[in-house]
Amino acid sequence: MKKVNFILIFIFFVFLSACTTKKQKTKDSDASITEETYLGQKPPGLIPEIFAPGIISINGRYEHGISFSPNLNEVYYSANKKGEDPSIYFSKFENKKWTTPKKANFTKGKKVGEMHPFVSLYDEKIYFVAHDAFTLPQHKESTKIWYVNRLEDSWSSAKQLDSPVNDGFGFYPNQAKNGDLFYSNISKWKMYYAVHKNGKFPQVQEVGIEFGIHGFISPSQDYLVVNSRNRENAERKSDIYVYFKEKNGTWSKAINLGNTVNSNFPETCPSITPDGKYLFFGRYNEEGGLSNFYWASTEIIHKLKTAYFKKES
Repeated sequence: MKKVNFILIFIFFVFLSACTTKKQKTKDSDASITEETYLGQKPPGLIPEIFAPGIISINGRYEHGISFSPNLNEVYYSANKKGEDPSIYFSKFENKKWTTPKKANFTKGKKVGEMHPFVSLYDEKIYFVAHDAFTLPQHKESTKIWYVNRLEDSWSSAKQLDSPVNDGFGFYPNQAKNGDLFYSNISKWKMYYAVHKNGKFPQVQEVGIEFGIHGFISPSQDYLVVNSRNRENAERKSDIYVYFKEKNGTWSKAINLGNTVNSNFPETCPSITPDGKYLFFGRYNEEGGLSNFYWASTEIIHKLKTAYFKKES
């Protein structure tokens, strides 16, 4: 009898040990996934948190416009110190660690300023904005959307996008999963989009929203985030808003993301990660009016969407 009890106790502890090991492996696996994406940062909840402080978000400069590759193992973003032209920086997850961010220099000096990178969800391109020096009179006219093709360990020579997209002051390009390109035309202070056709963008159309620039389309095109001056509070120079796609293809009214995201500091350049899980934006809360990247769960947007369509039904 004692022998039987001993065997039962032994089996129980073996089973318990196996469960513990399994849980530990699951935990380690989750940690590994987190480490390989978003520079190993702890994912935020509904309250925005500064992203990768001291690595990506560095005090003493402006940071604006950030984009991740579809598999989330590359990040590209633009930054510059006060009075300097912007540059695009990048970091990749290689050999089980993230590389130190360095300048991309896509145009190899053809253009002084490079900013607002977007890694395509449709093909192997990286779109970005390039321009001549801020001090030159043709600075605004020179601001156009460019692209490079992503290669295995580098990228191709940069080319200016041959499209009516560049007929004006093109700004902040980004794409939906189907390849349609969205951007802001600062010359007209409006948002436009161009349907993707056989690798080209032959026609542009107004997005058709009330207001807002630096618009970013969600991967599935069901919502659009923008920044704009708060129409109800003059002290709020730039808040983030969302538009939802209606069943008839039009856009809803602009909905402020609320005080959880927006603050008494300007929030600009919103973007959505390729997996649709996180909202990124720049918050100008650093001394001297400089900005850092912040991120939050897109659950904020999903809750607003549910409330909006419930109210409309």
